[in-house]
Amino acid sequence: MSYAVKEIFKTLQGEGAQAGRPAVFCRFAGCNLACDFCDTDFTGGDSFATAAALADAIEQVWQGAREHGFVVLTGGEPLLQVDAALIEQLHGRGFEIAIETNGMFDAPAGIDWLCVSPKSIDGLKLQRGDELKLVYPQDDVPPEAFAHLPFRRFSLQPMDGPALADNTARAIAYCLAHPQWQLSLQTHKYLGIR
Repeated sequence: MSYAVKEIFKTLQGEGAQAGRPAVFCRFAGCNLACDFCDTDFTGGDSFATAAALADAIEQVWQGAREHGFVVLTGGEPLLQVDAALIEQLHGRGFEIAIETNGMFDAPAGIDWLCVSPKSIDGLKLQRGDELKLVYPQDDVPPEAFAHLPFRRFSLQPMDGPALADNTARAIAYCLAHPQWQLSLQTHKYLGIR
């Protein structure tokens, strides 16, 4: 299997439970959804013929201590491409592996931090994991629809765009009224980093 990757870069994780942690982001090309609030371009990039070649590229970008290696597989929708071979190659290089997915596809075994960011109630296959991170507000995707699922952390992230200030105020109010949820801000955008 070959892997279509939009970009690979090192940064600090900007949102959710892992915010502030140094990471290599591997952003896969392609997505099964077309969300009007998405902030990522999924076209272009590079193709890697093997899992080993992609893992080598990620390792080259990391250039840090192996015992702290952390990679975030994101997209697009990473589960259109991430497979057991890639997980094995990354673990073999000492990486802890996080994935950010819309939850509509099954995940291979071995992912260390599974973050599901649903964009719909329908078709959600991944109904358990480490973190459920919901962009808020979404008209047809209320937090109440997910609160019963067995996730370790529930994050509410204000939708970016022209209404960001209002969305942030609404997310704060929701978290205060529903303490199961924790506010997740896109700190990388405030810091001006990728």
